[in-house]
Formats: sequence, C-alpha cells, structure tokens
Amino acid sequence: MAYALANLPLETLIGPVTRATEVLVRLDERLARSPVRDGFVERQHFADAAAALWLEGELVHVEDLVLHDAHMDVRAPTHELTRAHAVLRARRQIFGRAPDWALGRDGLRQLTGRGGAAVPAEGGREGEGAFGPDLEAGELGEADEPDPLTEEFAAIDAVLARSTRILEGGVMPAAGKPASVTGLRPQNSLVYDLDWDEDARLAEWQDVLANTQELPAVLRAAILVDAWSEIDVLQHAAWLGPLLVAAVLRQEGLALSHLASLHLGAKNIPRERRRARGRSDRLLAFVDAIQEAALAGLKEHDRLMLAKNQMERRLRERRVSSKLSDLVELVLSRPIVSTGMIQDRLKVSKQGALNLVGELSLREMTGRGRFRAWGIV
Repeated sequence: MAYALANLPLETLIGPVTRATEVLVRLDERLARSPVRDGFVERQHFADAAAALWLEGELVHVEDLVLHDAHMDVRAPTHELTRAHAVLRARRQIFGRAPDWALGRDGLRQLTGRGGAAVPAEGGREGEGAFGPDLEAGELGEADEPDPLTEEFAAIDAVLARSTRILEGGVMPAAGKPASVTGLRPQNSLVYDLDWDEDARLAEWQDVLANTQELPAVLRAAILVDAWSEIDVLQHAAWLGPLLVAAVLRQEGLALSHLASLHLGAKNIPRERRRARGRSDRLLAFVDAIQEAALAGLKEHDRLMLAKNQMERRLRERRVSSKLSDLVELVLSRPIVSTGMIQDRLKVSKQGALNLVGELSLREMTGRGRFRAWGIV
C-alpha cells in the first residue's frame, strides 16, 4: 500500500514549519561564517550517532564512541557501539560528498549496501565482468569453458568490494536477493526476513520523495521521516532514513554548512508523540524535532565559541611552534580527548600531552587515575 499524501493538515502544520525553518536557516547562516564550524560538525556527528541508537533502545556513550573511532578502546567494543560507529561513518560520508550525492543512484546504492552489483562499462554491454568483455568463441579458447583462476579473482574482488562498502558506512544488503541485484550472497534467514523486499520498499519511499518536491523543505522532511518509518524500508538500518532526510535539507539549501542532527532532535520529543496513531500528530512531532535539533545546535555553537575564546587567551605570547593551538582545534572537534589521542594527533610524548592539557586547564571527564580523558567545560 502506497504512502498517502492526500489530506495533509496544512493549517496545523504551516506555523510550526515556518518556525522550524527560521531556526534551521539561522543556525546554518551562523555556521557558514563560524571559526568553530568544523569542530561543531564533528561533534554533531558523534552526538547524532549516539542518539540514533538511543532511539532504538540502546545506550551508547559518546565517550566510548570517540575512543572507538580513534581505535583506542579501553574494552572490547559492543555490538551497539559498532552500529553507532556505522551511523557515524555514514554521516561523515554524506556530509563529505556533494549535497545531491546521498539521494542519487550511486549514493543510495552505497549507503544501503547495494554498491557491489556489476555495472556495465561505458559503451559496453550488460554481463561484462571486471576483466573486460566476454571472450568471443574461438578467441583464446572457448568462451563457455569456466576459468578457475578468473573465478578465484572474482571471488576476491567481491570480498574486497564488500569490505570497502562496510568501512565506508554502507549497510548490509537485503536478504534473499540474488548477486545480480545486491552484489552479495543471500543473508541468513535466522537474521533476515527473506520475504522483506527492501528494493520495493525503497522504491516506494523514493516515490514519496519525488511527489513532495513542491512542498516546503521542512514539511517535506517531516513527511519523508514519517514515510520511512511507516514503510519500514530497511530491516536493520532504520537510522539511515533520518540521515537521508538530513541530506534532503542540505540539498534544498536549508543546511548547506552542516548535516542536520534529526536523531538528536527526535530524542527530545516524547515517544508518544513520535509514535502517535494520527499522522498529523506524528508530522508535528517530526517538525518539532527539526526545530529542537536546530535550537540545540545554536546552544552548542555558542558554547563552543565561548570555550574557544577562553582557550585562545592562553595562546597569547606563545611561540609560533607551540602545539597549544593544535590542541585547541582537537578539543573543539571531539567531546573528549585522551592522552593517546593527543599524542597521535600532535606527535608529542605522553608527558608532553599532559603538560599541554595542564596549560589549557581542560576539565577531566572520567574521574579516574588511569584512562583519563578531558573536555571543555
């Protein structure tokens, strides 16, 4: 059943949509000229990734996510932490590409784990492999005879392509799909529902995306979030929908300087509103989530600006070769920093890292003698 777009309660929605648009644009304009923009964006990536798992009922500490991203875990990473890191990588990938990449063919294929399908070369024909056109009969042997070496190389290429997609933030492919569609073998029926047609559900969501082009961007975003939830596109990556909707806001020009943290905004909306039976109530909740995300972003930006000004006072009369300025940038770009992270980024010794932390008077966040980490107040 297609997602219905008729009978939208525009009289109820137009006011909240206008207010949310105003706050979102104000945040983006402030970030466009802000000296802490890069640090703000990185912090939002971490916070939104942790909020995505929180909305699914899983608790992931932002501090653990930061250390895991730096390959400095103090304990074995949990399954939830690994999934949060996948959200983090996907956000970075979307923001690092062109605004229209995530919603394009290549972006969707890669983000949903469908980037391994064989694509015909330009000017070639369908069915050509990675090593060029199929041999014609009589050329270098019979074309219908299998080549064991070629099959082994093809298997290695498939494994490398799958690993690359996962490392770049791609989602595991749909279950039960042939290799010509997803590029991978069918998934385990104990984990995936084999009757779940993700391709058809994704096509239905794309229809909603195409049919809402004339609506205001924030209202369109709320409808797309609701449609993603109602259609239930992906079995194990519900978090991808809000990221794609954030890409819509970026493509529409409302958030060119950052990627809206819709998970973080939805975290401040009661579950009863997000899961209400009436569509108008859910749409209002999603519009409010966009506004909450923008308001939280404005507060975080002001806090980072204040912290930057306070730390830069300690840089006066410092030598040009001082590492303190690099430490300021690192602290602004991460919720916490550990001694190992400072050593790795600034190329200093452990004692040198501790001395730099002492000169900036950073706040110790763990309260422990070992595995300590620091952040701004």
